[in-house]
Formats: sequence, C-alpha cells, structure tokens
Amino acid sequence: MQTIHVDRATKRFGTLEVLKQVDFRMEQGEFAAIVGPSGCGKSTVLRMIAGLDHPTEGAVSANRQIIKEPHPSRVLIFQEHALYPWRTVEKNVSFGLELAGIPKRERKERVDALLEKVGLGGFESYYPHQLSGGMRQRASIARALAMDPEVLLLDEPFGALDAITKITMQNELLRLWEGSGKTVLLITHDIDEAVYLADTIHVMSPRPGQIVETIRSEVPRPRNRNGADFVRLREKIMTHLDLAK
Repeated sequence: MQTIHVDRATKRFGTLEVLKQVDFRMEQGEFAAIVGPSGCGKSTVLRMIAGLDHPTEGAVSANRQIIKEPHPSRVLIFQEHALYPWRTVEKNVSFGLELAGIPKRERKERVDALLEKVGLGGFESYYPHQLSGGMRQRASIARALAMDPEVLLLDEPFGALDAITKITMQNELLRLWEGSGKTVLLITHDIDEAVYLADTIHVMSPRPGQIVETIRSEVPRPRNRNGADFVRLREKIMTHLDLAK
C-alpha cells in the first residue's frame, strides 16, 4: 500500500500561481478530503498525485518515490463518469483488464463480482445511456476498482447527483473502502460530504491554494449527520473557510 506525500508543492501556469507551498501526507488506508473554494487548485493537487501534472516547485511522491507519470496503482475518478458509450457496462468495467492482458475467463469473474458489489448485477449488457446517473457512477467506480488500485483519487464524484442518490453513493463508497486498506483522497465542495466520509480534512484557501488547516476527525463511525460531533466539525470547517477568504 502507498503513503502519499505532497511536499511544499507550488504550481504555476505561466505567471498564474495556482498552488503555493501545499504540504500534507496521507498514510496508507487513510480516507482524506480536501475542501476549498472553486479555483483554489484542489483538482490540480489530485492530478499531480495521479501523475497527470507536476509541481513547478516541490515534489509529490508515493512511498518516497517521486511521481513522474500515471500508474495503475493510483486511479482517478472524475465527476463525469467517462464511460465509453459504445461499450456495455461489462465491457466498460473490463476495459483496463483487457489492456493488461488478463485472460477472458478471469476478466469475467472479476467483473461479475465487482458489479454485484456495486449493485449493478444484472446490468452487464446495458449501455451507459440506459443507466441513471447514479448507476453510471457506480460503473465508473467498478471500472476503477477492477484494477485493484492502492490509491483512489476522487474529483467530486457525486457532485452531479441528486441529494438522495448522493447519500446512497457516499454509503456505497464507505462500504467499499472499509477494510480494503486502500488510500482515498476526495475533492469536494460539499462540507457535509467531507465530514461524513473523511478521517482527515484539509482546508484550502482561495488561489493561490494553500492548506490553511488540517483537521483530524473524531466523529465516530457510523456517522450521524445530525449528531452534535458532526455539526461541530462542520462548523469548524466553515469557520476556517471563512477566515481563509
């Protein structure tokens, strides 16, 4: 499993400074979240950990090795499902396994088990346009999990879903994560989502984005969204976001 370290990372696009001295560490098996205003560089941090971008200064590493390029051990899941419309659910989920040369029989066994796990058993032959938004995102998560990554990077994966489906998907994500040993980093604008899911919450300032506070959650699981501990943590994060303006 992987320990991720974003080490005093600064990112500039030309003269525009997007990130400034961002520094945090994620231990293996940790569920962390980053919250902050739009445009503060949250997704840029995620892309650097995924190996799709690189800091102008500083470093991003996995197990003390500098991340220079994407690796199947770290998978990025976007807000949009990014499923191939011409492939069925089964074929979408098995795509990475096909590229990896996994034999057909093994692919099918792994994909069938994953689809059952994410609640899509029986929908193997459906195409993305035949699924609801929540079901498409389930398929996207199943495709990521098919490669058995050590790190899941989630870029507002439930932002486009309605409130009821979002809560369902949050619970599904927790169920898949618990006991898996996987490291998860969630980018979100939704403070309640961060408090409900994450054990460590990094609060970022407006651009150039900096970590202004790292909060370790003491809210016990399973979490009650109306509980006093939950409400106090939500208010603490909101205070830090307000002070960071």
